[in-house]
Amino acid sequence: MLATVVFATITGNNEDVADIITEALEDADLTVQEVEISQADPADLLKSDITIIVPYTYDEGALPEEGLDYFDDLSELDLTGKVFGVAGSGDVFYGDDYGVAVDRFDERLASTGAIRGADKIKINLAPDKDDIKHLDQFANDIIAKATAL
Repeated sequence: MLATVVFATITGNNEDVADIITEALEDADLTVQEVEISQADPADLLKSDITIIVPYTYDEGALPEEGLDYFDDLSELDLTGKVFGVAGSGDVFYGDDYGVAVDRFDERLASTGAIRGADKIKINLAPDKDDIKHLDQFANDIIAKATAL
């Protein structure tokens, strides 16, 4: 089974989140491609069984600038039968705008026909020990969903 983990980061927190998820997927013997969003081609998701996107939310609810084209291009894909998840770090300081990119990518992937493998996860700033446990469970839930198909 092939999984693709696409991340966007400014501070490095989301790269940490992506690394934690990638490690959990690899521990389950999946082949994983982890790629920064500006280097990723959405069409490559057609080859993956599992897609996980780890975006950051910029300022007051903006998507990552380097991921805007990627986000737009997702709407042109048919990912029916693929499993997805979205997780990302943000800053609760922004209140209602906290983690909006996670919500928007989750909605966009669902609109492609892909199947949500786990509830989205929002992490305040850098992942701590509890967040790592949640991310491991997130990855395991996605694997279970993909395996059941």
